[in-house]
Amino acid sequence: MTAPLVLLSIVALLALLIHGRAAPALLFTVWAAAFHVTGLVDEREWLSSYSNPALITLVVLLLVSHALERSPLLDRFSAVILKGGPSLAILRLSGVTALVSAVLNNTAVVGALLGVISRQRQVPASKLLIPLSYAAILGGVTTLIGTSTNLVVNSFVIDAGLPALQMFQFSLVGIPVALACIAVMVLSSPLLPAHPAASRDNRQAYFLEAQVTGNSPLAGRSIEQNGLRNLDGLFLLEIEREDRLISPVGPDEILRDGDILVFTGEIEKVQALQQFSGLHVFGTRADALLGSNLVEVVISNESILPNRTLREVDFRMQFDAGVVGIRRGDKRLTGQLGRVPLHVGDSLLLAVGPDFAHHRNIDRNFHLLDTGVLRPRLTNPQSTLALSGFALAIALSAFDVWPLLNSLLVLLAILLGSRILTLSEMRRRFPFDLLVTIGSALTIAKALESSGAAQIVADAMRGMFDGYGIFGAFVGVYLITLVLTEVITNNAAAALAFPIALSTARAFNVDPMPFVMAVAYGASAGFLVPFGYQTHLMVMSPGRYRVLDFFKIGLPVSLTYSAVVLLLVPVFFPF
Repeated sequence: MTAPLVLLSIVALLALLIHGRAAPALLFTVWAAAFHVTGLVDEREWLSSYSNPALITLVVLLLVSHALERSPLLDRFSAVILKGGPSLAILRLSGVTALVSAVLNNTAVVGALLGVISRQRQVPASKLLIPLSYAAILGGVTTLIGTSTNLVVNSFVIDAGLPALQMFQFSLVGIPVALACIAVMVLSSPLLPAHPAASRDNRQAYFLEAQVTGNSPLAGRSIEQNGLRNLDGLFLLEIEREDRLISPVGPDEILRDGDILVFTGEIEKVQALQQFSGLHVFGTRADALLGSNLVEVVISNESILPNRTLREVDFRMQFDAGVVGIRRGDKRLTGQLGRVPLHVGDSLLLAVGPDFAHHRNIDRNFHLLDTGVLRPRLTNPQSTLALSGFALAIALSAFDVWPLLNSLLVLLAILLGSRILTLSEMRRRFPFDLLVTIGSALTIAKALESSGAAQIVADAMRGMFDGYGIFGAFVGVYLITLVLTEVITNNAAAALAFPIALSTARAFNVDPMPFVMAVAYGASAGFLVPFGYQTHLMVMSPGRYRVLDFFKIGLPVSLTYSAVVLLLVPVFFPF
């Protein structure tokens, strides 16, 4: 396979990643296997990509973090964090989140605070959730383990034969970046929407689907006759009938057996459906379903549900819960809700059965906005053991006493031995997709190098920025990475940009480290749109955000972030 063909295949891979229908893990695995089959990467190089030391360290770190995320530490901080007005709350929240995200997984930190912020009534959640997500990113770029992206870049660094990145090497630029961007977020807080604070009587609208059953007394009568026009807190939007959508619904429309009615309304107002005999809400009698506990959840990035519909999965069997409503940001999902592919970050309103809390797949699939449902928090002794063990592992690595992987393996054994972490939980939440994605990306990087495709791009970069010198090429690599991370995932952006960065540095015959850092910081610079970063998707529906909301607050943050990175990286990592 020649270099131009390799480049064309990478363009095709990028297009499929942007399209979003196929999982990145599947796409990267297929491309890596294809490059091996065509002889660009031999068998040993292909298989060794999946055992890269930095990649294995990342996997063990994520397994350990599953125990750490159940520490009650963040819950205790939350009461203090949210005192004062919006600006002060944003400052405190961002500072604490960034500090914790420097050593813990970003998704776990946001997940831990998401429910607390959504439930509190002091400050509108919409004023806090985007800053929460941004602060998790900003904290992540300050250390090697703060975000998986830094460890992914370290995997490429080691694979390229360069010295491994150190624990606090990122802090030199990362800390000034975080401080500057937090200050900009506080100053830009008036740009954030101020939706009313959540309460039991004032909750954002959901979209509900109910079916008229066979022999229902509702059938054969009009909407007006059935009293479906004047429901308390609910509005009938449309009717799905034999794969045909009726919208808007007129008062004289006659209902038929099998009609699916789509309502919008508030959570507590759903009980208005109990008065109708012969009406099933997602396959269950309304009166039986609505007698259950209502729990609000957000679909996680580890879930099996994205790109699948409720009709494709046996939802009730898997989770002992019925879906009462679906919400996606502030967007109204139109018709055929049972056939709408679910997305990461969608909010679901569930009517849960008595066994819901005992299903072991809940914590993998959902972030809960209601407390007391999942596994209990760690006790104080357990929390002290887990956190102090983790801090010791970090310290031993930072001072070059013991490798991070060794320390984390010992800590993992202690967590398993003390039953803080279980083998079943490790199997359930093992980051298999991340492992195969990054391992495959390492193979793709080798193919780009061996085929000469990376060199073609590097030569083009040199020609494009020849009049601007090395700094121009450095800026170009950063901007390419930033654009990629806005349209695809951050780890995928780092995987595609790294070979270009390394070849560009070699083309200019300079130290590759500033170009490596351009990729690392650029891959974490996803502030403008919510689709490229999992924590943005997590907060989108609870905050009732539009894409424009992310752009308005994200633009000044992104400009500040980029300016500080481009100014400071050459200072601390000279060419």
